[in-house]
Amino acid sequence: MHAMMLAEHAAGFVAAAEKNPNPLLPDAAELIFGTIAFLIVLFVLGKMLIPRIQQTLAERTDAIEGGIKRAEEAQDEAQRVLEQYKEQLAEARHEAARLREEAREQGAQIIAEMREQAQTEAQRVIDQAHAQIEADRQQAFTRLRTEIGELAVDLASRIVGESLEDEARRRGTVDRFLDQLEDRARAEA
Repeated sequence: MHAMMLAEHAAGFVAAAEKNPNPLLPDAAELIFGTIAFLIVLFVLGKMLIPRIQQTLAERTDAIEGGIKRAEEAQDEAQRVLEQYKEQLAEARHEAARLREEAREQGAQIIAEMREQAQTEAQRVIDQAHAQIEADRQQAFTRLRTEIGELAVDLASRIVGESLEDEARRRGTVDRFLDQLEDRARAEA
């Protein structure tokens, strides 16, 4: 039985092999239909899909190249901005140095003005003090002259024995006496 089944199976295999001599080769109709279908698919792909793929690839290429170009432009712009920043920083440093120098000059000028004002004020105070001293000296000299005159008149009255109470006489005598003393002092000097 087994052998019979095997024989039947082998007979079916041989019959199929006679119909289709090579199992790896397709039927001619299938081959023609497959070739036509392949050509249609290839035509559709060539007309519709490949241009889209090429367009997408071109867009990507442009985007990449544009991105590189934009990056280079951005880098150039950044370099320009950096140079401008450096120039502005240098200008700011020069301006700061100029302002410091102006401040020093103004400070020196203010100090000189304040010194001049202080010297002027000191000179005014000194002149005022000299004037006050001179006024005080004149007042003291006048008072001293009056006292000396009174003492001299009193002494002269005692020595001479006559009264020098008459004001005009007394003043004349005192003035003569003091003038003689001043003449002697000048002569000695």
